[in-house]
Amino acid sequence: MNRRHIRAPRIYGWGQLVVAFTLCWQLAFGLMVSHSGVRPTGTLTGGAILLAGVIVMMVGRLGGGKQKGGSTP
Repeated sequence: MNRRHIRAPRIYGWGQLVVAFTLCWQLAFGLMVSHSGVRPTGTLTGGAILLAGVIVMMVGRLGGGKQKGGSTP
């Protein structure tokens, strides 16, 4: 009841997958990579990908995806 309706579940799901991948990416670069030149680049790239995933999730909430017959509203 507290969550807004998601209008395009597939797009929202892809955004969630991108965010999950990015969190693993940042964990790998934050903890496992010890080279000082690569770590900031990896985490900055992860931040950009994270932002892209959040934007895709927002599009999934706001987008007017077409409903297929047989799906529940």
